Amino acid sequence: MALHPTALIAEDEPLLAAALQTELAHAWPELRVLATVGDGHSAVAQALVLKPDVLFFDIRMPGQTGLDAAAELAERWETGAAGARPFPALVFVTAYDDYAVQAFDAQAADYLLKPVQVDRLQKTVEKLRKASVKRSFIAMESEASMEPVLAQLRALLAPQAANPVARLSVIPASLAGTGGASIRMVPVDEVLYFEAADKYVRVLTASAEYLIRTPLKELLPQLDAQTFWQVHRSTVVRASEIDTVTRDEAGKFSLSLRGRTGKLPVSRLYAHLFKAM
Repeated sequence: MALHPTALIAEDEPLLAAALQTELAHAWPELRVLATVGDGHSAVAQALVLKPDVLFFDIRMPGQTGLDAAAELAERWETGAAGARPFPALVFVTAYDDYAVQAFDAQAADYLLKPVQVDRLQKTVEKLRKASVKRSFIAMESEASMEPVLAQLRALLAPQAANPVARLSVIPASLAGTGGASIRMVPVDEVLYFEAADKYVRVLTASAEYLIRTPLKELLPQLDAQTFWQVHRSTVVRASEIDTVTRDEAGKFSLSLRGRTGKLPVSRLYAHLFKAM
């Protein structure tokens, strides 16, 4: 981390963002806040341009959560090039929630509770300062340098439910192209993959395409994780139907499924599933 470390704040409530910046100025005078944004998509865009040392991401933001924004940023962060920067230290800001806090604690993820308390912020700053010594020696020469961050994000993004959720056996879905006029009870055993698209999730079988409105995040806890693998933020596939996995010259994976044409991209976040290749 540089002599004057830099930060980006992503917080959709202007007063809270201003308060955090003020408290940071007292707790960490040498830190320079490069920008403050109010939504997840802007946070990703600005982080890719500014390359800050630290990110303060609010968990709940319009358009994209702080966790989703962090995952997208990790997917798009440049590695292996001359002058590539280490991935920023992540600090999540959240309203008090027992379940969310337990998840952060379990994964040793740094977080601040709203409203931010001075003593808690000071501990976070001390932790970041100590980590900066180690990070200053990190060279982004390979994908391996991203793996600790990716592993932490995978765990935080994994389906979580306070209570057990029943497994789906059939899915009420509308046949694509019928405008919802035709509904079929699609057996989960027939599904090859799910793909999030705009306001819908596409449900693909060997012979048809259906649409459902249930978000992928809500669908995942109802699927058997051993049967269905998430390979991208927007794609979940039936593992037993993966036919081939290929890796291009840039090191990116894609896969094809039995019974479907075309290839599905595998994101950096889930490439570990196929690294044994």
